[in-house]
Amino acid sequence: MSIIFGDEEMTVRQKVQHILNSITPIQVLALGFATVILIGTFILMLPISSSTNNTTHFTTALFTATSATCVTGLVVVDTGTYWSRFGQTIIMILIQIGGLGFMSFATLLFMVMGKKITFKERLVMQEAMSALTPQGIVRLIRYALISTFVIEGIGAALLSFKFIPQFGLWEGLFRGIFHAVSAYNNAGFDIFGDFKSLTQYTESFVVNIVIMTLIVLGGLGFTVQYEIINKRYFKKFSLHSKVVIITTLILIVVGALIFYLLEHDNPETMKYLSFRGRVLSSLFASITPRTAGFNTLDIAKMTDASNFFTIILMFIGASPGSTGGGIKTSTFAVIVMTLFSVIKGREDTEVLDKRIPKDEVYRALSVVCISMFIVLFDVLLLSVFEKANFLQIFYEVISAFGTVGLTMGLTPHLDIAGRIVIILTMYAGRVGPLTVIYALMRRHANSNVVIKYPEDNVLIG
Repeated sequence: MSIIFGDEEMTVRQKVQHILNSITPIQVLALGFATVILIGTFILMLPISSSTNNTTHFTTALFTATSATCVTGLVVVDTGTYWSRFGQTIIMILIQIGGLGFMSFATLLFMVMGKKITFKERLVMQEAMSALTPQGIVRLIRYALISTFVIEGIGAALLSFKFIPQFGLWEGLFRGIFHAVSAYNNAGFDIFGDFKSLTQYTESFVVNIVIMTLIVLGGLGFTVQYEIINKRYFKKFSLHSKVVIITTLILIVVGALIFYLLEHDNPETMKYLSFRGRVLSSLFASITPRTAGFNTLDIAKMTDASNFFTIILMFIGASPGSTGGGIKTSTFAVIVMTLFSVIKGREDTEVLDKRIPKDEVYRALSVVCISMFIVLFDVLLLSVFEKANFLQIFYEVISAFGTVGLTMGLTPHLDIAGRIVIILTMYAGRVGPLTVIYALMRRHANSNVVIKYPEDNVLIG
């Protein structure tokens, strides 16, 4: 009997081990985020998490936990007034885990415990950080953890100088820490109450500059940050870092100019601001759609042209391996340069005197196409469930998919079906469209078998 029991026990262990071994790194990443979201949901449902000491409804807690973990910033209840200090702290922790990735914290735990990191765990880390190879991934994550806490600490200190005189020592300090974490992780959560975000600091030089700097640094990606610190000279940077930096600068500058032109005469937004206020507002409006979610201007009062342009910036998003979402700046750059190559009649995609491999071009096209399909499908669903104008719905879906957090006022009024649509959209946007597809689809075919079919033509255009 004992031998049979032992055999059965070994069989169960073998089955469990087989299941664990069969889970791909991409699936680990997708399941990891889902697990963090569920844990956060159950904690936020506790009476201690709300300011009224009442149990929070499951969908409200799930929406908030998803938005925090996916560093989005869309909220169905006001973060500053609905949640207690404990609840706000949980939201801040979820933002930190979601921004850095749960594998970064797992790596920190492994290092503290002295546990050896296996090759499979390195592969998961590679997927989480969007690194090209698993080589040096532990070093990169170590840098990401240290740099994050240092940058957030500096940002929190600078913001506290502004908030402490206004709110008192401990309240001002907590607000400084919360908004530094939220900004660096491109989350967009604020605790000022009444869904007003940073609108009371439209002309504050300190708040604007600190928040914008944190957003940009968090959105560059840890690989780019690492190269900037260690290589210093632009010529020594990798092609990826050069593309990310150039694309980011172009989007910020061009975006700021467009927002200034569209809003400088709008009496509801910039018209009565000082010149400094207009410049700061234009820069902020250009940077925050890069998946940050803060706003210094009332979005609902901005022109339709500005809101549509914001949608475009939200769809592009931040950079790979960063705390932000969207299709990513490098993807956008590769698509644009591919179009230029086609127009010029060139066979290869060329960027900064380098040739981009075909598989990377195909991957970029796949990301854009899958992202557009997800967005359009979710817009259709939300149009069925919610009574709002098309621009509001389109804005909401893009904001959720890009993990931005900006809204034209629709989020607090979503019904349960609408909340579920946005929750799934935020999850897909944070994990990544290709990651979601790969996690759901397993490749059973033998990858060594190569089949080439006869070539034929299809009319294009």
